[in-house]
Amino acid sequence: MTAPLTPPPPPHQPPSDDAHVWQAPPAGGAAGTVGYEQDGPGMKIEVRDAAVVTVAMLLAGVLLGVLWWWLAPHVPLIADDSAVYLKDTEGEQAIGVDGTFTLLALAFGAVSAVVVFLVRRRGGVPLVVALAVGGLLGSLLAWRIGIWLGPTQNVVAHAKQVGKGVTFSAPLKLGAKGALLAWSLAGLVVHLGLTALFGPRDPDPYASPYGAPNPPQPPTA
Repeated sequence: MTAPLTPPPPPHQPPSDDAHVWQAPPAGGAAGTVGYEQDGPGMKIEVRDAAVVTVAMLLAGVLLGVLWWWLAPHVPLIADDSAVYLKDTEGEQAIGVDGTFTLLALAFGAVSAVVVFLVRRRGGVPLVVALAVGGLLGSLLAWRIGIWLGPTQNVVAHAKQVGKGVTFSAPLKLGAKGALLAWSLAGLVVHLGLTALFGPRDPDPYASPYGAPNPPQPPTA
């Protein structure tokens, strides 16, 4: 009498569609380069946007210059037969002129940063450079426009024109040249803060593409 033969193993069945089979993520984690779209709009587009931002800020410098000329306090002068003097030697009008320009430039820098962030949230180095360069160019243009719109720079001729003992306004000038950097600094600081708080985040390179952490890998020998 012979022993019964062992039945052959069943044929290999391919896994069904409903089976959950774990697969290793692509190299580099969830942010692999295969099949993914290019990160960012591209250097050419960023440079083009940066040029537009720079030109827009330069044109906004015209508005800054007009506001500075309009809002800055007037420094009163008075002349006699020999010289021109400050009418109020203890006045703070000259400091107010610098302070007005600085406050306006800070406000322009904050608004510029907000607009740039809303238009291009991803940011980029060209946009940051545009904020710095555009703010400086806009401040320089505003400074020159304010001087051009203000009283004449020829104080002696102006004193002779108004007559002896008559009060007239001094030329509009910026004593603290560091105020020319206020627009750029405000724009950079506000843009950096907005990007840190509300900017897009890079994907976690260690995250699993299936929404769960990758299983720990055994140590290699």
